[in-house]
Amino acid sequence: MRFLLALGLLALLTPVAGRSAEDDTHPTLAIGSPAPDFSLPGIDGKAHRLSDYAGARVLAIVFTCNHCPTAQLYEGRIKKLADDYRGRGVTLVAIEPNDPTAIRLNELGYTDVSDSLEEMKIRAAYRHFDFPYLYDGETQSVSRAYGPKATPHIFIFDKERKLRYEGHIDNSQRESLVKKQEARAAIDALLAGQQVAVNHTGVFGCSTKWKSKQASRADELRKIEAEPVTVEPVTAEGLKALRANSTGKVLLVNFWATWCGPCINEFPDLETTYRMFRGRDFELVTVATNLPDERAGVLKALEKQHASGRNLQFASDDTYAMQAAFDAKWEAGVPFTMVIAPGGKVIYQKQGEVDTLDLRRIILANLPDPDYIGHRAYWASK
Repeated sequence: MRFLLALGLLALLTPVAGRSAEDDTHPTLAIGSPAPDFSLPGIDGKAHRLSDYAGARVLAIVFTCNHCPTAQLYEGRIKKLADDYRGRGVTLVAIEPNDPTAIRLNELGYTDVSDSLEEMKIRAAYRHFDFPYLYDGETQSVSRAYGPKATPHIFIFDKERKLRYEGHIDNSQRESLVKKQEARAAIDALLAGQQVAVNHTGVFGCSTKWKSKQASRADELRKIEAEPVTVEPVTAEGLKALRANSTGKVLLVNFWATWCGPCINEFPDLETTYRMFRGRDFELVTVATNLPDERAGVLKALEKQHASGRNLQFASDDTYAMQAAFDAKWEAGVPFTMVIAPGGKVIYQKQGEVDTLDLRRIILANLPDPDYIGHRAYWASK
């Protein structure tokens, strides 16, 4: 599977405090404004229009996405918001505002997929979304009309479709620290025919990826393709050390060969995964099982893939002994892939081509998250 994938959390998670030049070109919809009309494709394959929700007493539109770790931690709360108010005449609609071609690979360190419509379908199925999830990444015309500053950003409209609240869903991305639920308070007030006490709050999360950021992604890809590609010989003892994993990182090891079709087929996805996660405690090591005198062919294949991580090649022509040195139970061919936790515990292994989504989710569920507590738990549960 090939994804529209464009890890640095610091680059992503910046509080929206001041106003940048780009903010000025995409102003947030003012309180009291009528809801801008839209017609957008949904994950259900249908076109969704504002008029489709005319019967709702209150309409909540939340701009969110797949790749943002803050948005991920809000997914459960968005689902609960939709469920709790569904029987009270409230409709919640989610819109994905980001252009996937404007998202850098180093902005995907906390996700299995990016923000294309097809990937939205994947996330919605994985996390059991039961609300409309619409895609605006193609033109971003709806997002420009509403002006979401970050994901998630919620807009709440009354029966006449006038904006009565916009901002965050609650006051903390970590659910255990939530003390105020302003979005719920706004909905409750509207249902009771009352004024909304607080009609605006600041938002926090990943900035909206407007099309103007496409150049940043292109620049990143150019830099990646300019990185040097090397391959070094590895002995049986070196493979034993690799298997023991004393790196302190989650280690993805992939054994491959230049003559192996399935190996070459899955290589791009493995490299993309490495580029997504390499800003975290993660490392990819590729091990070519080609014989030592085939180094030139191995290097050529690696260069074609721009494989700038750690690349090894068997230093011995005794292939069976090299296999046994890494794992005595490995008795078949390539590709052979293993994910190893620090200290040597195997958390995943596969003989044959991997399922990229499963692989990424297993890695994410095992990466330490001292910089964003709660994210690891998100991937460890469904």
